Amino acid sequence: MLEWIAFVILGLSLLLAGRMVVVSRDLVHSVLWLAVALVSTAGLFITLNAEFLAAVQILLYTGGVITLMLFGIMLTRRLATARVEHGSSGRVRGGVLALATFALVTVAVRQASRSGHLIQTGTLGDTKALGSLVLRDLMLPFEALSVLLLAAMIGAIVLARKVDP
Repeated sequence: MLEWIAFVILGLSLLLAGRMVVVSRDLVHSVLWLAVALVSTAGLFITLNAEFLAAVQILLYTGGVITLMLFGIMLTRRLATARVEHGSSGRVRGGVLALATFALVTVAVRQASRSGHLIQTGTLGDTKALGSLVLRDLMLPFEALSVLLLAAMIGAIVLARKVDP
């Protein structure tokens, strides 16, 4: 029962943070609300007994992506004080798209549960096997991703650098 209450609270905080990402007028505040949404997602993973996914969520997305986004915003002076304007037509389209996505996911989950194609817990292996796969067999793509993120950060610094005429 306590897990269900935590799941509902984290789900509601995720929905609120996601809404604030979209409607916030300040770009920095949108990124910070995105961080709250990503941490709430990690909390949901914990309530679903997926601790490894929660750790990856915190390390990669909340730690890495949010940091890169904040660096990008702060290094380009124009974006640090940028305001985002929202039109009313975008909200209607976004609401329709959200409802359509929800309906599509609901239909897919129901069909998968009726046909028995849902993955049962415990059939995917343990965290040690997954970590071994990522850090041994997939080491080259893992390192290529880190070099790509470094190149993106260097590119943001070069683009934001003030050039004297």
